[in-house]
Amino acid sequence: MKVAVVGSTGMVGQVMLKVLEERNFPITELIPVASEKSIGKKVKYKQEEYTIVSINDAIAAKPEIAIFSAGGSTSLEFAPKFAEAGITVIDNSSAWRMDPDKKLVVPEINADVLTAGDKIIANPNCSTIQLVMVLGPLNKKYDLKRVVVSTYQSVTGTGKAAVDQLNAEINGDGSIAKVYPYQIFKNALPHCDVFADDDYTKEEIKLMKEPKKILGDDTFNLTATAVRVPVQGGHSESVNIEFENEFELEEVRKILSETPGVVVIDDVKNNQYPMPIHSEGKDEVFVGRIRRDLSQPKTLNLWIVADNLRKGAATNAVQIAEYLVANNLV
Repeated sequence: MKVAVVGSTGMVGQVMLKVLEERNFPITELIPVASEKSIGKKVKYKQEEYTIVSINDAIAAKPEIAIFSAGGSTSLEFAPKFAEAGITVIDNSSAWRMDPDKKLVVPEINADVLTAGDKIIANPNCSTIQLVMVLGPLNKKYDLKRVVVSTYQSVTGTGKAAVDQLNAEINGDGSIAKVYPYQIFKNALPHCDVFADDDYTKEEIKLMKEPKKILGDDTFNLTATAVRVPVQGGHSESVNIEFENEFELEEVRKILSETPGVVVIDDVKNNQYPMPIHSEGKDEVFVGRIRRDLSQPKTLNLWIVADNLRKGAATNAVQIAEYLVANNLV
């Protein structure tokens, strides 16, 4: 099993290598790919050093799977070339997510849509993944009517330069170039990604569109506000969910506790609730503050936290690859 990791020197690419190693994915040959300036450099995987190659050399090497985390323009240009060579691409960018001919997959929720013919598979947005891990099982039981989500997103979601900006500001260093239009330290920016014509950000639009595709259900409404906060790693979401059907809180907790990949931390009497600091370095999605919305019937409030570089990106992509291998789809 030859596997190419495109964008192997980036923040998500590095976590991708770590997750592949931790989960002991059956790789016989790793093909790390990065930009021109990194070709010839080395990356470490399972105590061995591998030489970074160009993207065209990676296609020529004919891996079974290529996991992309190199940005949308790279994916748009090169994912079809890999696919034409018979290589299955799992793409972490937004390039293919809403393409009607491409599957958008969170394995615990909808891996069963995958077939051997799917040569470009989209990995959802980080905030979407943790959201649908909770919405999926609850939709099956109670039928979603409307979802309102507000996110509290860490700077690793923007990338290394954003982490550098936060740390520089913490240390009082004004020499680092700003990634954000304002300081992020001691601040919160209601501005994740760029603004579209309707005054929503691209991040908010992803959150409003992607869950419907993943759940295969466009009968419910969803609105979002995405906020960048001065947290290094781990995204949090405050979610208000209105159902068509009535629910019991204990049954909600039971359903979520029994959902693979979801951990319920919900004991407010002992100050037990999910926080980004819990999620760092973990693959699970954590949910708590589960309570009834007292302002209207059939409505639930809860709080969801996950490591955006792992389950929100790298781990989900590797889980897709694991499913493909386990089901002989590559």
